[in-house]
Amino acid sequence: MFFLLAGAGAYLAVARGRSLPQVSHFFWTRGLWLVFLELTVLRFAWNFTFASVGLMQVIWALGWSMVAMALIVKLPVRWIAALGVVTIVFHNLLDAIDPALLGNFSGLWMVLHSPGLVSITPGMSFFVAYPLIPWIGVMAAGYAMGALLDRNDRRKWILGLGVALTLAFFVLRAINLYGNGKASSSFFLPSTVGPWKVQPSLTLTIIAFFDTLKYPPSLDYLLMTLGPALIVLACLGGVAAERGPGRILLVFGRVPLFYYVLHILLIHALAIFVGMLFHEPVSWLWHGGFLLHPPPAGYGHGLPFVYLMWCIALLILYFPCKWYMAFKHRHREWGWLSYL
Repeated sequence: MFFLLAGAGAYLAVARGRSLPQVSHFFWTRGLWLVFLELTVLRFAWNFTFASVGLMQVIWALGWSMVAMALIVKLPVRWIAALGVVTIVFHNLLDAIDPALLGNFSGLWMVLHSPGLVSITPGMSFFVAYPLIPWIGVMAAGYAMGALLDRNDRRKWILGLGVALTLAFFVLRAINLYGNGKASSSFFLPSTVGPWKVQPSLTLTIIAFFDTLKYPPSLDYLLMTLGPALIVLACLGGVAAERGPGRILLVFGRVPLFYYVLHILLIHALAIFVGMLFHEPVSWLWHGGFLLHPPPAGYGHGLPFVYLMWCIALLILYFPCKWYMAFKHRHREWGWLSYL
């Protein structure tokens, strides 16, 4: 939804009076800014060091997708819609291309479609977790979807689209022939790739059915996530944001990038603090790379405790986010705040 609504927001900006050159300029400048944040601030937030392998994740992919959209927005909306839908539906046909067979171009293919470790120099490398091709397609589709959001009957259209995508997921997943990648297409969790299989119990079979590939995002994964999310979006369209839970959600929704950067720093610090509190090994959390390696013996907590930490993190982050939301509102003339 980050990618889909980033595209939709750009369309709405044009519909409300911004010129295409203005939106294109905002896309490429903001996109490069996000890439810079991923390489610096967020790399440190995840690792607490710059010595480890850089992990290129969602902000990096959002950034380059925006740079691509700076060119794509100049196309007719129908072409952009076709580009987005075709990319989402058919990008899994590229899964058979193994980066190892591409020689000097293997790193480029990892950036575009197949996750993997890209070495720049013997001492500099980064791991691409979010390849760009499918995510650019999602953002392009979101731009075209902005035309639906600009209609008076938008809730009906968004609800119908969400239901259609959700049903398409169940049909495609049940057919079990296409839509969830191949073994060569993902470095992560090879057990999630390809068709699902009947397991020893009903519970495990249901888990296998919904265990779709995110790196890169398979067609199954995108249908499974975007469909229900659009249904929720349609339902939230009638909720008053000035009171109750809507008011709380509005705080996080108004400052999403500010929230994202802070929450990585906070959960990393909380992990170290809680580990020390419970006399668990924490030295591994200071040296980065923990996303690519299993935790050491003696570290970890049950799911209820993890949910408790999640609630505590949200509670802590609500207050700086509320302050920053009000700060941005008071200083609307400061255009550069839109980059934060």
